[in-house]
Amino acid sequence: MLDNLTQRLAKVVKTMRGEARLTESNTAEMLREVRLALLEADVALPAVREFIGKVKDKALGEEVIGSLSPGQALVGVVQRELAALMGADLGPEASQLSFAQQPPAIFLMAGLQGAGKTTTTGKLAKYLKEEKKKKVLTVSADVYRPAAIAQLEAVTRQVGADFFPTTASDKPVDIARNALDWARKHYYDVLIIDTAGRLGIDEAMMKEIAEVHAAVNPVETLFVVDAMLGQDAINTAKAFNDTLPLTGVVLTKLDGDSRGGAALSVRHVTGKPIKFAGVSEKLDGLEAFDPARMANRILGMGDILALVEEARKGVDMKAASDLANKIKSGAKFDMNDFKAQLAQMKKMGGMAGLIDKLPAQFQQAAGNANMDQAEKQVRRMVGIIDSMTPAERAKPELIKANRKRRIAAGAGVQVQDVNRMLTQYEQMNTMMKKLKGGGLMKMMRGMKGMMPGIR
Repeated sequence: MLDNLTQRLAKVVKTMRGEARLTESNTAEMLREVRLALLEADVALPAVREFIGKVKDKALGEEVIGSLSPGQALVGVVQRELAALMGADLGPEASQLSFAQQPPAIFLMAGLQGAGKTTTTGKLAKYLKEEKKKKVLTVSADVYRPAAIAQLEAVTRQVGADFFPTTASDKPVDIARNALDWARKHYYDVLIIDTAGRLGIDEAMMKEIAEVHAAVNPVETLFVVDAMLGQDAINTAKAFNDTLPLTGVVLTKLDGDSRGGAALSVRHVTGKPIKFAGVSEKLDGLEAFDPARMANRILGMGDILALVEEARKGVDMKAASDLANKIKSGAKFDMNDFKAQLAQMKKMGGMAGLIDKLPAQFQQAAGNANMDQAEKQVRRMVGIIDSMTPAERAKPELIKANRKRRIAAGAGVQVQDVNRMLTQYEQMNTMMKKLKGGGLMKMMRGMKGMMPGIR
């Protein structure tokens, strides 16, 4: 995510931190690098000018010049202004969804065709159902695109929400009114309306969506924009903002763009907060947007809070507790447990997803590793375990030469791959043994001393 921008800015941040004394000359040089990095990332020129102007004013102010470590103080200024550019100055409440409407709260999704509105509608339904515990109904007012209605129905069913059926012969305004009537009668908390997109901005499209908006008066009108649009995202955002009273922005395909200028430009153009970011094609790949944390990631500082949230969502707490009790009781960590640990890692977004949220120095350390290869290796290990008998999974020490050959043949791999997987299992088993009998408490005490603010 935002790879090129992160690499450039992380390098500038490293240089800044090393400056014991800031002068007008070295500050101007660093700001020039920041400006080039932003322009290369397709950030809109007005947004870049405003950002650089604000940083320059504060960089030469007392806060930085009078600091004991001016280089670090300047990094702090850049981080805060970058967060402000993405909406931090609007306050923490601005990026939250509003439910201040007599149920159902109506959310209208607007944007160009291909921006990912329909998939985002499904992702949002999942988020509202699981994170906010809301009863959600979706409806498609896209009567022009073939299979649009069927697509929304499919993703809605996948995420466990309800779908209001419509046909391509219905009028969009009637669809919205009928869905709202149904949602009221059946006590839904939220109604999400997926509107039609076009390949370009046209008057008929804008007139139609304005009519749908007027008919249902949504509490949230979310502009869905493809982060890979670059400079075109700005023109699109302006057109929609002029037509509709937008309440927020959803950036899609942020994982597929190494530049990501739209993330920094759209909020500047619309003045509206970015509420969500699509970070993967999966239906759980929608993150609530936090400007300060995104600024940290762009500057190569990582997003440890996002890692913790991934762990909270991905880890089966009961399974983790059962494993801890099993180890504590003296029972052996077997192949079934090892397979479960691999599955937990996959649930947390896989290796690439985890590394993306780490600070730049850790990402650089992992940079030489081929993430696709690592993911493939995990799948291979699961395949090897699946080729074992129940007795072999429970007692891996049974696995000798003949069994290794049979397991390798069953998994479609080489015997060396089986040996490698057994070695990794043994390493995990050794670690688990250390956690038994107070080892876990010792490890936690050691971590406590390393963590700032915890005693």
